[in-house]
Amino acid sequence: MEIKIKKGLDLPLAGAVPAEAKAPVAVDCKRAAVVPDDFPGFIAKVDVREGDVVAAGQPLMHHKDCEAVKLVSPVAGTVAAVVRGERRKVLRVVVDAKGAEGAQAPSFAVSAKSSAEEVAQMLANSGMLVLMRQRPYDIVPNPADRPRDIFVTAFDSAPLAVSRVYSAEDAAVMAAAVEVLKKLTPGRIFVSRRSAAQCADIAGAVMVDVAGPHPASLVGVQIANIRPVNKGEKVWTMHVSTLYKIGKIVRDGRADFTTTVAVTGSEVEKPYVASTVMGAQLDALLAGRLKAADHKVRVIAGNVLTGVHEAEDGYLRYPYTQVTVIADGSDKDEFMGWASMSPKKMSVSPSYPGHWLRRLFSPDARTLGGRRAMIMSGEYERYVPMDILPEYLLKAVQSGNIDAMERLGIYEVAPEDFALAEYADSSKQPLQQMVRNGLDYLRHEVE
Repeated sequence: MEIKIKKGLDLPLAGAVPAEAKAPVAVDCKRAAVVPDDFPGFIAKVDVREGDVVAAGQPLMHHKDCEAVKLVSPVAGTVAAVVRGERRKVLRVVVDAKGAEGAQAPSFAVSAKSSAEEVAQMLANSGMLVLMRQRPYDIVPNPADRPRDIFVTAFDSAPLAVSRVYSAEDAAVMAAAVEVLKKLTPGRIFVSRRSAAQCADIAGAVMVDVAGPHPASLVGVQIANIRPVNKGEKVWTMHVSTLYKIGKIVRDGRADFTTTVAVTGSEVEKPYVASTVMGAQLDALLAGRLKAADHKVRVIAGNVLTGVHEAEDGYLRYPYTQVTVIADGSDKDEFMGWASMSPKKMSVSPSYPGHWLRRLFSPDARTLGGRRAMIMSGEYERYVPMDILPEYLLKAVQSGNIDAMERLGIYEVAPEDFALAEYADSSKQPLQQMVRNGLDYLRHEVE
C-alpha cells in the first residue's frame, strides 16, 4: 500500500545530524526519571519510596483507575526522589543507576500461543502499554479493550529527526510482536514507513509506504489516509521502537529500555545520535556538545514543534527519541522585533525575504507576535492533511460544543496533529493545548 501526503511543510532548520554521524554513540546513564505527565490518561499512584532498590522493568507507579497498567523503571538502581507538586501530584520519580546489585529484572513468558488476556497483561505489566496511545482521546489504552486496528509508524519526519533503519533481522523480531498483538485485534496491524530500505517488510503486518513532507510520520495522518476512526471505534497506535521492544520481550522474556536519541539543533556543535536509556539525564547527552555562546539557549526534550522545555527537570521525555537545542531569544534585543524583515528570519509568509531563500535557518524560541482572535483564513488546512475542517473544529472545542466536535472529527485527532499549524498560525494560538483540553473535556463528558 502507498499513500502520498501533499499538505505539510519541512522546516529548513540548521543543526541536523550529518550522515556520517548517524551511527549511535553509547552514552552512560547515571540517573533516569519517569514523568507521569508524558502519558495522557494515566493517573499515577506511586509504588516505591525514596531509598528503595529497583530492577529495570520493576513498577514505580500504577494507574489509579486500572491497577494492572504500570510505569516501570528504565534502569536498575535506587529511587533517589519522588517529586510532587501541588495537591501532591506526582511530577516525576528519579532513579539513580547504582546500588542495585542483586536486583532481579521481571521476566515475561508470552508467545503466539498465549491468550489475548495474557498478551494484554504482559503489555500492562512490562510498561509497554503506556508507550502506546488510543484513538480517540490520545490516551494510554485500557488493556481490557480490543482495538479495531493497530497502527505503527516506523519513521519520523519531524524537524531534524533521525529515522532509525530497521534491517531484515530487526523485522524478524518485530514479526514476533505482530503475532502476539494480533490476539488483541480483529483487524489488521499497519506499519507505515518511508521505504523498504528504511524498514524491511514485517511478516503479518500491512506495510504502507508514505511519501510527503511533515506531518507524514504522524500516526493520526496515517490513520486518516488508511482507515479513519469513527465514533464508537477504538484503535491503538505506537512507534516502531515500541513494536521492537515488544518483540524482544516475546523472544527474550525481558523488557529492553534502551533508545537511540538524535541530539540536534543550531546550538549543538556536533549533532549526533546517542544510544542511552529512556528518561536519561540530558546533561550526559549534551556534555561537551554545545557551542560556546553568550546568549541563553533552550534545551527541548523532543522536536521544536511538540517537545518539552526542560528548564526544570532536565530529563529525556517521551517519546525518548530526540533532543533539540536552539537559542532562547528572551535576552535578544532586535531592531523592529517581530516586524523585522531580516533575511535571517524564517517564515511561511511570502512577505518575508527568508521565505524565498533556499537556506537553513537558526530561529530562536520566541513567539514573535502577540496572541489575538483566531483568523478564519483557512491557513490551518495547509498543514493538517486530514479530512477535517481544523478551524471550525477548534472553534467547537473553544465553545465546548460536543455535537459539533463530533461532527467535525474530534475522534480522529491528537494535539501533535496541530503542531505544524500552531507554528504557522498568524493568530499565535496554543492549538495543541486547545486540542488536549477538548479531548479531555469530551472524555469526561461522554465516558
